[in-house]
Amino acid sequence: MSALGDNVRNKRLAAGLTQEELAHAAGIAPSTVAKLEQGGSVRIETLHKLARALHLKTSDLMASGTPGALGGEPSAVGLVELRNALTPPVGLDDSRSEISETPDLTALREVIRQGASSYAALKLEPVAAHLPKIIRDSTSAVAHFDNGPESERALLLRSEALLLSGRYLTAVRQFDLAYCALSGAIRDALAVDDTDTASVSIGIMSWLMTRQGRFDDAERLAVETAERIEPRISQATSERLCSWGWLALHGAAAAVRNNRPEEAEEIRRIAASAASALSNQSVETACHGRSGRFDSTIVEMKALEDELIKKDGDPYKVIEKSTGKAFLSDHAMKLAKVPETDNEWNRHRLTVASAYVMVGDHDNAMDRLVAIEYKNADWLTHQRPALDIVRTVVQRRKRKLTRDMRRLSALLMVDA
Repeated sequence: MSALGDNVRNKRLAAGLTQEELAHAAGIAPSTVAKLEQGGSVRIETLHKLARALHLKTSDLMASGTPGALGGEPSAVGLVELRNALTPPVGLDDSRSEISETPDLTALREVIRQGASSYAALKLEPVAAHLPKIIRDSTSAVAHFDNGPESERALLLRSEALLLSGRYLTAVRQFDLAYCALSGAIRDALAVDDTDTASVSIGIMSWLMTRQGRFDDAERLAVETAERIEPRISQATSERLCSWGWLALHGAAAAVRNNRPEEAEEIRRIAASAASALSNQSVETACHGRSGRFDSTIVEMKALEDELIKKDGDPYKVIEKSTGKAFLSDHAMKLAKVPETDNEWNRHRLTVASAYVMVGDHDNAMDRLVAIEYKNADWLTHQRPALDIVRTVVQRRKRKLTRDMRRLSALLMVDA
């Protein structure tokens, strides 16, 4: 599919329409809608008719935004504005325009933090919409303040903006652009001696490399950085403990995927130490660093995620510890008042769903996906385990697909 075709299809599905129903409402042939969604081209007048039938602006069908679901063909076109902001053209002349007003660093900081909050709540579309301007404004601020405290503050803000970009781009599998953003975040943080921001960025870099299959690099980067920043437990800040623990989890994830389960278990002990130290601090302080929520439940969840990857992993162990009223069950998460939009809880739900698929219990697997979809449909479309689960269920199920199964197949672009 093309980026335009993906967008039209997503808008149509969001409206609950079939291709034939949309074509009828727009007054065009069904074959035209099918052609467009399959990557063909149409006239602007046709787009206008489609947009009107969907009660959208025509530009909404062509807008840049989060890339389409994993089940579709990958496309970088949808991120052209963010790509332009992160990788502007470089020529013989410095073509940057003069800044007419002094940048408001306090306002910029607030916008960056709002973007981080949207990402933490798994709201990817608002992040995609605002990141290009955030990057441009933070870069302009760095250019404007060339010395003094404001210069350091501007560099730190750009580092946080680039970190948010790198985290988002890794989540939507735009790896090369994510690497560019994270490299910049690390450079800016180190330029102002901010080890915490640099360490968080390095943790995301390790996650990125793991998703690329660069397991040796990912493990080495995470473990070496964890060793460099290892805190004195009695004096460590919650931010340092969070980043230290997450670095260990990223290193363990890379190791187990690299067929090194014993090394992964050893590395994970660092994360357990960090979680234990955090348990002595207030929940509000301990659980929410820029690394993301981190506590003992996260360490246990990641251990179960790795359990399914090991050669002799036990899916029944995952199910036993994650259902009913067990420590990692949905029941326990709700009692602990973990929000439905929590990234790690939803990733764990995917782990449990994968375990159910492994033992042939497709109905319970789909129930987990439906629970995720209720609040986090956008996020779900970018999760490889969700795509694998739905594909497996569709291929193996002997009975007619349920309505939920058909809807999730459409959401993840799996042929049902």
